Amino acid sequence: MMTREFLLIRRPEGIPGPDDFKLNTRTLGPLAEQLVRVRTLLWGVDPGLRGRLSDETSYAVPLELGSAVTGFVVGEVIESRDPRLAAGDVVTGAWGWREIADVSPAAISPAPERGGLPLESLLGLLGIPGITAYFGMLDVGQVKSGERVLVTSAAGGVGSIACQIGKIKGAQVTGLAGGADKCAWLRDSLGLDAVIDYRAEADLDAALARVFPDGIDVVFENIGNRMVDTLLKHMRNHGRIVICGQTADYNLPPEQRHGIRNTRNIIGRRLRLEGLVAMDYASRYEEARRDIRAWAAAKKLITKEEIEVGFERLPGAFASLFEGSKLGRKLVAAA
Repeated sequence: MMTREFLLIRRPEGIPGPDDFKLNTRTLGPLAEQLVRVRTLLWGVDPGLRGRLSDETSYAVPLELGSAVTGFVVGEVIESRDPRLAAGDVVTGAWGWREIADVSPAAISPAPERGGLPLESLLGLLGIPGITAYFGMLDVGQVKSGERVLVTSAAGGVGSIACQIGKIKGAQVTGLAGGADKCAWLRDSLGLDAVIDYRAEADLDAALARVFPDGIDVVFENIGNRMVDTLLKHMRNHGRIVICGQTADYNLPPEQRHGIRNTRNIIGRRLRLEGLVAMDYASRYEEARRDIRAWAAAKKLITKEEIEVGFERLPGAFASLFEGSKLGRKLVAAA
């Protein structure tokens, strides 16, 4: 049986390009004992992967050159040497940019109950994006009714869910995004209280002061250090900043990343800044999925997906995450 996979062959400089990856074809032999052979149906395309392509150590170990690119995926079992899984089972895991893969049962999970949601929800609402938004807003951000909330990259796969969870909890939610189409979707489809188009604002500080004259209680932040530095000046006492992503910083070497200077506000306003990694909540994933399924059934949560078709489109789809054009969740489906 033949399979294709994308290998990381060069550490990207800036936005990852096609020369950083190699499309490799190889033959799979007979399935080894205690392994499961899966055919990938959907690949999630996530900006957080960018950190693993560099050689900087983080909470996730950098990918080795020559290894297959990892990432969250949905697949179907086509052969199993494990009694707990059978051909036809739909499973999720992180075997990444491979069409067919032989994986350990410990590295995959039976797909959770979808409650009528489509297959792509396993990589969106019910996957890491939804779980990240859920625990980021409720556990780290501790959002309360009536509080003033700002979500940056609000039209993205994680940010858009975070916005809606804030609204469900009774907060006044403002989304920050770039472009008229994204802002219109946030305002008209998600029903946010306000939107800020950072591309249309000559002075972001002035825009934040206009929308938040009394300051911000909670920020769900996805952009990077420059944005955090700006927001520190606009926080209310005892505000919380949830550091979820750094899309503007991922493609910059450390020496070019903006420093955080407005640290005096952390003390004066008794602020809390906390990083968010969804894997810390693995034992509570089903708690999040239960609430998300209920909210989706009640039409309180909606998503938007951009789905490209064809395995070979993965590198380009990944690069597009950093070009500012994405609205909602980015996925690639098998042809």
